[in-house]
Amino acid sequence: MAEASLPSRTSANQRKITKKRRKKNKFLFFMIRLCMVTMFLLSLAGIWFFFTPSGNNMRFLMADTLITTQHRHWAKYIIGQEELDKRVAAYQAQFNEMGTEKDTHTISIPIKEGEESKEKPLIEVEEVSGTGYHGYVLTVNDPTKIRLGVPAKVGKGEKVSSMVERTGAIAGVNGGGFADPNWKGNGFKPIGLVISQGKLYYDGIGEKNSTQIVGLDKQGKMIAGNYSIQELQDLDIQEAVTFQPRIIVNGKGQIKSQKDGWGIAPRTAMGQREDGAILFVVIDGRQPTYSIGASLYDVQQVMLDHGAVIAANLDGGSSTVLVGKGGEILNKPSSEYGERYLPTAFLVFEHPEEVDIPNVWKGLRPQDIDAGKK
Repeated sequence: MAEASLPSRTSANQRKITKKRRKKNKFLFFMIRLCMVTMFLLSLAGIWFFFTPSGNNMRFLMADTLITTQHRHWAKYIIGQEELDKRVAAYQAQFNEMGTEKDTHTISIPIKEGEESKEKPLIEVEEVSGTGYHGYVLTVNDPTKIRLGVPAKVGKGEKVSSMVERTGAIAGVNGGGFADPNWKGNGFKPIGLVISQGKLYYDGIGEKNSTQIVGLDKQGKMIAGNYSIQELQDLDIQEAVTFQPRIIVNGKGQIKSQKDGWGIAPRTAMGQREDGAILFVVIDGRQPTYSIGASLYDVQQVMLDHGAVIAANLDGGSSTVLVGKGGEILNKPSSEYGERYLPTAFLVFEHPEEVDIPNVWKGLRPQDIDAGKK
């Protein structure tokens, strides 16, 4: 009986090579088809993004969001440099216009100790949320208990949690803006004005100019808008920082729709009810699984829902922070480096008359301060 012939090693190897080639060809065909489908979908997305109303709305929302971050220049890749410049200028003009209407709101003077009153805690903290955002409303029922905190040492800002713990405050919220070269500033050089305890601590505008401010007079009435130093002195200003825009004036919201809300970002704002209570709205952002952030329109609506008759934007983004007694951070700041060093914070005290807040900028001129020096 003849023996069955065994397959040659050459033919076996050939089959293996053929199988490998088939697998390789299938993979190449798959990748080619995947690339074609991807390019097709990207083309459709590009058409939608640049040539449809809804796509343009999304494009400008993304650009506005970038404009409020430390990566403003990236917005030019979405809308172009010319459009970016136009958009920033348009918002600035809108913000300036929102600061011109005369504020006529009045408040009830807080009832002092020893007088008949309803028992209210000095501060109340409430969580708020909406589409894509989560945050807090800090209510200060007696506005005369608020003072503006500043850093303890020359040359560097201070964390709000440190200010609260150092001064014995029961709450604190970040305040005004500051020079921040390359987004690596030391937090020590404020923008515009800083007024604490009725005294001008920092003057970055000069006597003849004006600036958008957010603050309180000696009776606890909130003041926000465009003022010169003399006008503020005439109004008996007590605490103030520079920032903008006003978002509520005489009980009316100034931002008409979501598309005018200056993008999505972490936010801090200050407002006041007719009964004198101050409202601080603190919205977290840039944390997709928790809170993306809010527009100024969102913040305005939260203020209106809580009875604000005047409200204004404060520094936001990675500066946004709400601190409780003992320096406990209540929100979730967005900065990857943790809480930022800042030049100002609105602090709440049970006995503000006992608080000493020295002027850390005394004798310093704005041009002598290096905002980037560590």
